[in-house]
Amino acid sequence: MSRASDAHRLTARIFGVSLAVAACNPPRILGGPLIGWVLVLAAAGAAWWAAPMVDARPVLTSMRWHAVAAHRRNTLLSAGAVVLAALTAPAVWAAACVTGLLVAYLLVTDGWTMGATAPAGTDRATPALAATAASAVVFAAAAAPVADTSWSRLPAALALAATATCVALALRRAR
Repeated sequence: MSRASDAHRLTARIFGVSLAVAACNPPRILGGPLIGWVLVLAAAGAAWWAAPMVDARPVLTSMRWHAVAAHRRNTLLSAGAVVLAALTAPAVWAAACVTGLLVAYLLVTDGWTMGATAPAGTDRATPALAATAASAVVFAAAAAPVADTSWSRLPAALALAATATCVALALRRAR
């Protein structure tokens, strides 16, 4: 591997670990039991392994879930961070940090925006801007003050269903 490739993998790992730790809601865990710290360390370790893109050719070696999950591990890291952040209910500022780290991680690990898969002369800024705008819209919807209303469960259920569907579709396309 080249130095540039090593630097890119390290950058992806740093963003991935930062994303996983931020999604664990460290301010809430700070005064909590020891098991919370163990879970944060486990999430950081899993993110360190899962963060960089898989360099192997997209040859399907197995149809088993663990093989597909190992090949699509950076997709699972992104989805897992979103689910973890939703379960830990961080403050708005922490959720904004998770959103920013998620966008940065996705852009660092996306082959198109990094120029690895984009044809020469293709605009790579538009997908990056679209991803940032979509994340901003999702963050605004997530931060909307509906928690104390009768409508609070509907957006949460729709968001979880959409996330699960997108992860399933991403894993299914790996076949």
